[in-house]
Amino acid sequence: MTSRSKMGAAFGVLALVALGGGAAFYSVAGDAGNSASCRAAKATAARMAPLARGEVAAVQVNAAPMRTPELAFNGPDGTPTSLSAFKGRTLLVNLWATWCPPCLKEMPALDALQGALGGKDFAVVAINIDTRNLDKPKAWLAERKITALPYYADPQAKVFQDLRAARKIEGMPVSLIVDAEGCELAILQGPADWASTDAKALIGAAIKR
Repeated sequence: MTSRSKMGAAFGVLALVALGGGAAFYSVAGDAGNSASCRAAKATAARMAPLARGEVAAVQVNAAPMRTPELAFNGPDGTPTSLSAFKGRTLLVNLWATWCPPCLKEMPALDALQGALGGKDFAVVAINIDTRNLDKPKAWLAERKITALPYYADPQAKVFQDLRAARKIEGMPVSLIVDAEGCELAILQGPADWASTDAKALIGAAIKR
């Protein structure tokens, strides 16, 4: 594990304390029925696996992709939406909060990735889970001129709890790569340089570019 990944893991444990929970461990295999519905995603995952290296070496590519929980959150206009609204696009789903230092560190890279690859077949869906001072996340993004990322938020942090309940995450930040049919291809516990050549190659394999 790289020093960056180790640091992210340490902050992840602290993030769990901030959210008032204990650790839950991610199961790569998932449930058999879930995996069966995502058989077509196995070829994509196999294509991605050798590209989980360098700046994204800590990404865990799923040998048996499974359905992603139907996460619900608010869209840029404040109205409810969910992951199903993005069907047809490969997604990098990221959970972040202003109290999570490694989350903030990777936001400019996520913004750059959305600017470089975002479009009809790919989107970065960065979901803020601050539960207090709800104007703070938008102000933070504006101050740093992070403008390519649409603002998604869940002020109840239920998306985090839903992923914990599905045994997918330990702490923050966390990122999921989800295919156009809603199947989870990979997960990363901790931060990454998502604007790097390594990350773009991994995402390119996910969207078959």
